[in-house]
Amino acid sequence: MTEPAAPAPRPARPAARAPVGGTFLAGATGRLLPASVPLRYFGAATVFHLAAWLLLLATAGHWAAWRGGLGWPLAALHLVTLGTLVTSAIGASLQLLPVATRQPVRWPRLPALLWWIHVPGVALLVAGMGLARPGWLAAGAALVIGAALPFAALLAINLRAARGMAGVVLHGWGAQAGLALLLASAVALVALWLGHPLLDRDAARGVHLAAGVFGFMGLLAFGLSYVLLPMFALGRVPDDRRQQQAGAAALLGAALAAVAPLLGAWTLPLRVAALLAGVVALWLHLRLMRSVLATAMRRDLGVAGRLMAGGWAGLALALLAAAAALPAEAGSAAGRLFGLAAVAGWLLSFLLGVLQRILPFLAAMHAAQGRRRPPTPSALSLPQVLTWHAAGHALALALLAAGLAASSTPLLRAAGAVGSGAALAFAAFVAVLMHRLHRARRDAAA
Repeated sequence: MTEPAAPAPRPARPAARAPVGGTFLAGATGRLLPASVPLRYFGAATVFHLAAWLLLLATAGHWAAWRGGLGWPLAALHLVTLGTLVTSAIGASLQLLPVATRQPVRWPRLPALLWWIHVPGVALLVAGMGLARPGWLAAGAALVIGAALPFAALLAINLRAARGMAGVVLHGWGAQAGLALLLASAVALVALWLGHPLLDRDAARGVHLAAGVFGFMGLLAFGLSYVLLPMFALGRVPDDRRQQQAGAAALLGAALAAVAPLLGAWTLPLRVAALLAGVVALWLHLRLMRSVLATAMRRDLGVAGRLMAGGWAGLALALLAAAAALPAEAGSAAGRLFGLAAVAGWLLSFLLGVLQRILPFLAAMHAAQGRRRPPTPSALSLPQVLTWHAAGHALALALLAAGLAASSTPLLRAAGAVGSGAALAFAAFVAVLMHRLHRARRDAAA
């Protein structure tokens, strides 16, 4: 008898491929908030951005002598941090995370209501800082915190229900922890200005800076990059395990930086450890960003891509400035340049590059509803002004850095003038986009 033939080997399964960024958009229309909700946040952020540069132009003479107390420099700083960065973060995370995680926003009317609490709260808080009115500041802070807590709840619900995307979810939970520390340190600072100190001033300021820049905004920017860059460039989403490795380093750096001001004699060693963790996190993050672009069908992201790359360079400069500021006293030139590089060089530059892509993308998705031939993102925007904006933004930051280093009022005033012009160009881009979207939706309804 002949032995039965051995069964033919089964063909090997092809290795799973990382998803392409464009797959995030499958069925995204059903997960969109009403157009007025995210655009309302981005529009307010644009106005606050312009207001910050105009305030620098008008109050440049106050900046050279400022050492961190109440006054117009602190007000301008918070127009950028709370007004532009946090307002944009709320709008972007409440709209883009549901698109990426394929689940609708719970209670879709709540984000619209939160806008009416957050935006007036920022305006009142900034006025209280500039005019040195602690009562106004406290009232504005109460409104901002009152909006931040429901926002955190919405974000937590989305993160908890997310399936897959472990790297993005890790960064999201880290940002939530950073937001909690940010709000707690804000309460401590407001109490200090009201004459009821809960923490030492330097400790409260140190926690506030680390939790806001590296904890909340920094981790959110890193995490959303793993959604946004593949979506913009049509590249492969980085491997989740590598995202988690980069996220763990970033979380460690942010946690050490936030805890360091509270531990007295351990402050300097912890800051050194935070700096080293930050360097590792940036290196791992940039490797992943390069891997996305290496697989991308659209490798040149134009002016937006250059602003985003400038943001990453700003983070590298911030880490260098932080190393130089380690042995320095609070309020030193190195410390001020660190704050400028981290807030404006990194976060603001990166955000403005992202908004140049997000806004036309969202507008086109909303304009497509009910139309056979929807307008393209480029047809809804005014891309010509973005080159002027990017050049003016870079020049304004260079003048601001020189003015802070030299304590020069003329250089600071020049930075305010150039920055205001650049912000006007960006505001024109946003205004034209909103007008064209309104016209496209009106034509579709006709």
